[in-house]
Amino acid sequence: VQLQASGGGLVQPGGSLRLSCAASGFNFDDYAIGWFRQAPGKEREGVSCISSSGDFTHYEDSVKGRFTISRDNAENMVYLQMNTLRPEDTAVYYCAAAKRITTRERDYDYWGQGTQVTVSS
Repeated sequence: VQLQASGGGLVQPGGSLRLSCAASGFNFDDYAIGWFRQAPGKEREGVSCISSSGDFTHYEDSVKGRFTISRDNAENMVYLQMNTLRPEDTAVYYCAAAKRITTRERDYDYWGQGTQVTVSS
């Protein structure tokens, strides 16, 4: 089982990044995918999640209206389009897989290694 997050980098405030999560080794179509992030000195927190079919999505209030989650089941990929980035979005971003759409970390079975996003001028 592998979840590979990529697409992070350094961006100025107000800029955009698109994170990707490539999945392999499990029945991707049967799993919801969530994005989480962990800033230095802080606990990991949920950002967004999407159901296995892509029909349902959830966003935390801090990113609502700025981030968009999507998935391509044919390619086993999930994306997080992040617009209007703020310095407080700086964190390591992780993707994870769960049997149903949920915001609870403990419900996620598989985790990727994370990609660094830094928002700074």
